This record gives sequence, structure tokens and C-alpha cells, in this order.
Amino acid sequence: MIERHLMKIRARDTLSAEEEQAIRGALGEVRTHPAGRTIIRAHEELSESTLLLDGILARFKDLRSGQRQVTELHVAGDFADLHSFTLKRLDHDIMTLTPCRIVTVPHDNLRRITEAHPHLTRVYWFATNLDAAVHREWEVSLGRRTAIARMAHLFCELHVRLGIVGLVEGNRYQLDLTQLELSECLGLTSVHVNRVLRELREQGAVEFRSGRVTIRDRALLERIAEFNPSYLYLEQRAR
Repeated sequence: MIERHLMKIRARDTLSAEEEQAIRGALGEVRTHPAGRTIIRAHEELSESTLLLDGILARFKDLRSGQRQVTELHVAGDFADLHSFTLKRLDHDIMTLTPCRIVTVPHDNLRRITEAHPHLTRVYWFATNLDAAVHREWEVSLGRRTAIARMAHLFCELHVRLGIVGLVEGNRYQLDLTQLELSECLGLTSVHVNRVLRELREQGAVEFRSGRVTIRDRALLERIAEFNPSYLYLEQRAR
């Protein structure tokens, strides 16, 4: 059930059989949610964290005007709110962008892991640091990258992150997001998103059609994005 989560950990560290069993033993209830549902609301008291098994989740904030900014996307294998273990509430909402299957991990179980498995504690500390690194890269996109570079960077990042958990087929991967949802990730209008997607397609870099990303020229796409995957900390090393 959590193979993609274990794949994500093993891409950067090692797990013993005992540690894997501790993770499996910490799991709680499996739940399914349709697309477009807010599953965690800001400022709610939380006693469990959410591990995504299938689908795409988004962290976001809304303004009074109704405008929304997505601050990070989560793919299968990600903890969407591991930081709630220490914060106990979030300052943002989490919603499903596609149909999702999640499993809860009660905070009491996470506490037992920290008490009995110091290496796993460091593994999950690393995971929250990795989330922060992704946030910083998204901030650079929103603040300084051009519209076409923002889109290219998102496609490059997801190609790497989905590839780690076995959800990429060569140069293709599924991304069942609408142009409006992409606009909320990138701080653009949906009209601007349409124009940027057309420009990337005409340049021969990437094609986004029917919820599927096809990278036609990876080197070109990375050049447009100025993509450097070092912020994803892909090297495997002891934590």
C-alpha cells in the first residue's frame, strides 16, 4: 500500500526491515476522496498526518477576492502535512486536485517512531526540509521567473518527482490538472497559461494534452526553465 512512499525514501536513504515495519505499523485509516475536496482546513486542530497513496493534492491559500494560490503539489508517496505532527494545525488548506486515496498516520504513532527509531526521525525531518526546499523554488518561480520558465520548471520538477515513485513512462506522465489549476500553481491567468502552453508546444519542448505531459525535448525544456534538480536532494546518503 505504501510502496511509493518507501520508494521515495529509498531514493535518498536506506531503510532496515525493522524500520519499514515500524512505518507500516504506524498507518491508520485508508480514505478515498473525489477531486476538488478540501480535506484539511487551516487552523483545525490535527491529531494525524496524511500520506498520499494515489492522486494529486495541493496546499493552497485563498484571498477574500476568491483568488487562490497553490503553494505546492503533492504526488503519490508524499506526506502532505507531516509538519502538522509538531505544529498541530496548519496555516493553509489542503485539497484534492484529482481523485485521491490517502492513509492517515496518527501523531501518537509518529511520536512512538521518534522515541524508538532515531534514524527514521531523521528521515522524516529530512522530508520536511525537502518540502521547504520545494517551497523556496516555487517562490523563485512566482517572484522572478518568466511565465514560460515557470511552466517549464513545473513540468521538469514533476518529471523528476513522479519518476522517483515509478509514475513516468519515458518522457510522459499523467497530470490531470485543468489550465485553471495550473494558473493557480503558477500565479498566472488561465488565458496566459493557454498561451504559454502553446508557445512551449510550438518550440518543440513539451506538449500538454488531455491531462498528459509529453516532453519532446528535455534539454530544451530544462534550458527554458533554468532547471537544476539539486534542490530535490536526489543523492542517496545516510541521514
